[in-house]
Amino acid sequence: MDLAFELRKAMETGKVIIGSNKTVKLAKTGGAKLIIVAKNAPKELKEDIYYYSKLSNIPVYEFEGTSIELGMMCGKPYVVASLAIIEPGESNILALAGGRE
Repeated sequence: MDLAFELRKAMETGKVIIGSNKTVKLAKTGGAKLIIVAKNAPKELKEDIYYYSKLSNIPVYEFEGTSIELGMMCGKPYVVASLAIIEPGESNILALAGGRE
């Protein structure tokens, strides 16, 4: 799967929330279908996301690249440590949920 393509498609046709604070909040409330976190995200952030996602039954995909690369994939000129997929739109990004956690 081309993650960059599917992510851009989800951002254009669905609903994607970017930002660590918002992502953790969605993990707590169960408002996301999938959470993507960068491999180099701060340890505390990753711990919070994994902990609350497990409680809310939300799959977490750990992006193998850096937060800079994740930001570029999203078309943003800044780092993106984590993001939440609320609605996948026309993308197949939720297929990542079936992968590893």
